[in-house]
Amino acid sequence: MLVILFWFAAIGALFSYFIYPFILRFMPSRPEAEREHALSDTPPLVSLIVTAHNEAHRIRDKIENCLALDYPGLEIIIASDASSDDTDQIVGEYANRGVKLARAEERKGKEHAQLQAINAATGDILIFSDVATSIPEDAIGRMVAYFNDPTVGAVSSEDRFISRDGSVVGEGAYVRYEMWLRGLESERAGLVGLSGSFFAARKEVCRENWDIYSPSDFNTALNSARRGLVAVTAPDVLGFYQDVADASKEYQRKVRTIIRGLTALSRHPEVLNPFRFGRFAFQVFGHKLMRWAVPWFQVLLLLVSFAVAGKGSIYALALLLQLAFYGCVLAGHFAPELRKHTLVKIPYFFVQVNLAVAHATVSFLSGRRMTVWTPSQR
Repeated sequence: MLVILFWFAAIGALFSYFIYPFILRFMPSRPEAEREHALSDTPPLVSLIVTAHNEAHRIRDKIENCLALDYPGLEIIIASDASSDDTDQIVGEYANRGVKLARAEERKGKEHAQLQAINAATGDILIFSDVATSIPEDAIGRMVAYFNDPTVGAVSSEDRFISRDGSVVGEGAYVRYEMWLRGLESERAGLVGLSGSFFAARKEVCRENWDIYSPSDFNTALNSARRGLVAVTAPDVLGFYQDVADASKEYQRKVRTIIRGLTALSRHPEVLNPFRFGRFAFQVFGHKLMRWAVPWFQVLLLLVSFAVAGKGSIYALALLLQLAFYGCVLAGHFAPELRKHTLVKIPYFFVQVNLAVAHATVSFLSGRRMTVWTPSQR
């Protein structure tokens, strides 16, 4: 029984990061995934929706960034989540330049504010962004070009972090892995989550089933799947934003994000039904549900490994590898300078993420929810 439990825990711990992408790799791609993307001669009407809550200190920079974007007839809407500072007044200063304000009078969260803007938008394509994200001048045209494929319901940018010295960071092994996995999902049944800081969707995808209690990046991918469409990644469309100003708050940001994800899945469990959603259901299971289960499989695997270490060399080796792995993590915790080295940095980051997952899961099961949204200070 202990041996069976060992293999159950091992497969569970490895599934989301290794077994799931291996299965995806050998699934056939969508025929449309090979299409080239170019903006049509008659580009669609586009509304750019920027969500803000008490962003008076940086809303001007964001509006100026939006006004500098190279796209004909771009409609710019600032969705104010009941801001109580000067955000709305500053937006009003740009009314003569075509910038519109869609204010949520009651603070109910990011998605509720976005809904006010969706209802006011005139564009056929809606693009969502955060105040902290800087958009390159040609990014809107590049993103909209993906909608020439009629099977595409939503498009996600790829994130790039800018450090305090102005250099682009986040090109490490973990980010490369995530981008590779996104590409696999995009070519199969579509992404199961978009970049929440910069993504686009057809208006009809947003007008129905917009759940203000679920993260819009997940809900938009789900709504695309409901309509038989896919959400795809756009490697040539980048959103730039600074890393969190207070690094100690990054952990709490991860916890909040995971609680919101768990909330979304609990509100829409039907997405796991393969008879309704096909391969998309498998991708939600592999990427979301099984990834959130990893910390519990890790704990179980370590405990069972101690019990079965004497039953064969493979079990003894598994225990030694785990002890070495967690030893690197402890070394990185007590000697931060060691985190510069890959052999310490990757295990340390992996454990940090899974501690946040475990923390978020316990908080979620205890009844905590994250509806009201406070933007990270960057």
